[in-house]
Amino acid sequence: MLNELGEPVAYKLMPGVTVPSMVQPGSAIYERARFVHHNLWVTAYDPAQLYAAGRYPYQCPEPQGLPEYVADDAPVVDTDVVLWYTVGAHHIVRPEDWPVMPVAHAGFRLKPTGFFDGNPALDMPPSAPGSACHHHG
Repeated sequence: MLNELGEPVAYKLMPGVTVPSMVQPGSAIYERARFVHHNLWVTAYDPAQLYAAGRYPYQCPEPQGLPEYVADDAPVVDTDVVLWYTVGAHHIVRPEDWPVMPVAHAGFRLKPTGFFDGNPALDMPPSAPGSACHHHG
């Protein structure tokens, strides 16, 4: 879908703090949870594709999940897509983290892009006099 300016209407991924996987190549986890090979994957929407690691990563040594989903090289232009974003965190332990680690932030934001042809706040009706503040007398 294009907006009035001819630009695509979409959401932009705004990554937060993330780190590459520390899983060692050749290990069982590396081979079975192959989605950790990349932080970002994009696939054409398929309702049967529900799990980044596949349905049974602990029982099946063959590649499942995202590597299998992208193997057909399905086009992702002008179609519904699924954005698979893996968030991870590692930290060096501090004395304050023991015995309970207080908090570690990880995440991302999706920023709307191209939904409006300009800043929608520029077309707001004027406020009624005195509606934005309270006068105390």
